[in-house]
Amino acid sequence: MYASTEIQMLIQLIERAALLLISLFFLSRVPKFKETLQKENHSPTELTLITIIFCAFALFGTYSGIEVEGSIVNIRIIAVMSGGILFGPWVGIITGIVSGVHRYLIDIGGVTSIPCLITSILAGIVSGIIYFRVKKQNRWVYGIAAGMICEVLTMVLILVMAEPFSLGLDIVSQIALPMILGQVSIGFIVLMIASVEGEKERIAAKQAQLALGIANKTLPYFRSINSESLHKICRIIQKEIKADAVAITDTRDVLAYVGFGEEKYKNGREIISGLTKETIKSGKITIRNNIADHHTPQIHCLLIIPLEERGIVTGTLKIYYRKAYTITHTLQTMAIGLAQIISTLMEISRVEQIKEAANKAELRALQTKINPHFLFNALNAIASTTRRNPEKARELIISLSGYMRYNLEVEDELIDIHLALQQVHDYIDIEKARFGSKLQVEYDIDDVQIKVPSLLIQPLVENAVVHGILKRKAPGLITISVKDLGSSIRVSVEDTGEGIKEEIIDQLYRGEMSSRHIGLANVHERVKLIYGTGLVIERLNPGTKVYFDITKEKR
Repeated sequence: MYASTEIQMLIQLIERAALLLISLFFLSRVPKFKETLQKENHSPTELTLITIIFCAFALFGTYSGIEVEGSIVNIRIIAVMSGGILFGPWVGIITGIVSGVHRYLIDIGGVTSIPCLITSILAGIVSGIIYFRVKKQNRWVYGIAAGMICEVLTMVLILVMAEPFSLGLDIVSQIALPMILGQVSIGFIVLMIASVEGEKERIAAKQAQLALGIANKTLPYFRSINSESLHKICRIIQKEIKADAVAITDTRDVLAYVGFGEEKYKNGREIISGLTKETIKSGKITIRNNIADHHTPQIHCLLIIPLEERGIVTGTLKIYYRKAYTITHTLQTMAIGLAQIISTLMEISRVEQIKEAANKAELRALQTKINPHFLFNALNAIASTTRRNPEKARELIISLSGYMRYNLEVEDELIDIHLALQQVHDYIDIEKARFGSKLQVEYDIDDVQIKVPSLLIQPLVENAVVHGILKRKAPGLITISVKDLGSSIRVSVEDTGEGIKEEIIDQLYRGEMSSRHIGLANVHERVKLIYGTGLVIERLNPGTKVYFDITKEKR
């Protein structure tokens, strides 16, 4: 008969635990409570709310219990243990104290009142220990074991404290098995809440993917940050997160605004929002889920996230919604990650712009060094021709004048290869006036359409003339070629002169070139800055070959 009664009590106990489980399930579907469940850390307000809920569950367990010989078969320990394991000792201990004291007060002097008080508080303490010491994936097992141990202890205390002993033995013999086995419900509750937390991880992964997708789509517009690119970035963000409006500001002005109310920010304007100014000042996120005093009355939801570069607030990302309470914890987390990505991209963009400006300045400085060098040699050539052949000197002066005027008028940093070769022609005309038949030049030019920096090839030809051909008494040949190699285009200058010394090549690659070879060194540095690798120099027999390759992707 006892066995049948015990099974019946166990079923009734599981039914009550099922009610608790169902209640938690429906609570987990409530967005606000679901967000609370998914958080790693909880505010005092959230912990207070959770504690009240589990206290209510524990009291429900007592009131819905089954009376047996002055004892109550209930699910109180299940509620206490579940609350502490899921949300920490604050919830477990307080729930244990409240439910234990309540159990004692409703049955002062009862056979089981003190044992239930002791084990209820003990269950709260043990659940807190499990929360801190046991890995999440194992807590449900430890919860079941701890719940069973607490009920075993309750039975022992009943036997020790009951008077007469036979009464305690009679109670324990009837309630021990269902009370101990019923603790299996702790595992079900912990696993169910864990599934909600697992859903949090899936949502987090989805939000991370969304943030990375936005970053990937906006990346091309960070290469040059301006009003137009920032508007496109805001437009992409607005579309992807389904916001009513998105804005990006610096510390003073609205740089871009798209979406609802956009007409107010067509040409940008100074920041007038006190919340934005406070965010910039404090560096902390601002969230308003039901704002009533916004300067656009239809806006009821606002999220302002500071953008930082090297730890300094440089602006904000602002997200607007017209519907109140739209900014969930998940959206907030995603937006924070997105703001961090935007901050990084903006910082990288600025660094790249500074680097590009520095490279351009360096290129201009290198070219400035080359111009006087060429001018000096050209004037020497004209001077040597003046007495011997005034008419030829006059032609050379006109050529030099046209050459210098051409260089002054060329504003593009990269010029067509054929214009660059015209520079070489002008230089060769002047040098031939000096050396006559001793200097011969051949051109081997493929039909290619590329651009190169001004005054990049001419110094190589000059180097071949001065340090190659003129070092030998016999006439020499310079071959200038531009060859299409398929994936790249090779520009080379080859001479049959004396040949460059190995130590000069080593000095060039080490960046230790002497002032006597300033033209070659400067071209090497410019080619390295523009194309990534410098000149390649080969010793021939006789002569020297100098070349560089331009990959077609970098034309």
